[in-house]
Amino acid sequence: MRRLLAREPDLRLLAAGVSLGGNVLVKWLGERADGAPPQLAGAVAISTPFHLTPCARALDTGLRRRVYTANFLRTMRAKVRAKAARDPAFACRVDVPAALVARTFAAYDRAVTAPLGGFADELDYWTRASSAPWLPRVRRPTLLINALDDPIVPPEALPDPRALPPCVRAEFPPRGGHAGFIEGPWPWRVRSWAERRAVAFLAGCLGDAGGVG
Repeated sequence: MRRLLAREPDLRLLAAGVSLGGNVLVKWLGERADGAPPQLAGAVAISTPFHLTPCARALDTGLRRRVYTANFLRTMRAKVRAKAARDPAFACRVDVPAALVARTFAAYDRAVTAPLGGFADELDYWTRASSAPWLPRVRRPTLLINALDDPIVPPEALPDPRALPPCVRAEFPPRGGHAGFIEGPWPWRVRSWAERRAVAFLAGCLGDAGGVG
């Protein structure tokens, strides 16, 4: 964003993040608060894990561990193996043997994410990297979209809509899964309701940078 504004200071910007990208975006907005670029007219976060601890614990248990976590970690272990083979410095910073046998996010984050990010352990990472504590400081029009049936982000990981600042709107429909929100005549002309809603919200922000759209 700094690079864009350095090149085009009069540009009006919009931002969107999905899943962990949404968490990063919301945390960034909260950290900057009133100091966020005035050119940023609005933001949308979709299927965001606002509290990482309950999300990680949910993924490390039951069916979700066998379906989602196993698939995620299979690709993540492969990336660790490839990175360690070509980058000796990386291999010195993380616990590669522990990462290659990790079967839970707790084990993987303890071996890889925490040391790479300068965190004490996985709990320290989950706590300090969560966006939820920063939501009250958000000062730009922001839409939060999460489904209550999201298998990756359980309801206890969602913020209380009543505690959000006036510029932040929460829309938590009962169904939609994780970054799904499929609508339309299945299977011929399906589309994402969340994407359609995000575009409408951001278009409203461009029309009224001070509103919630």
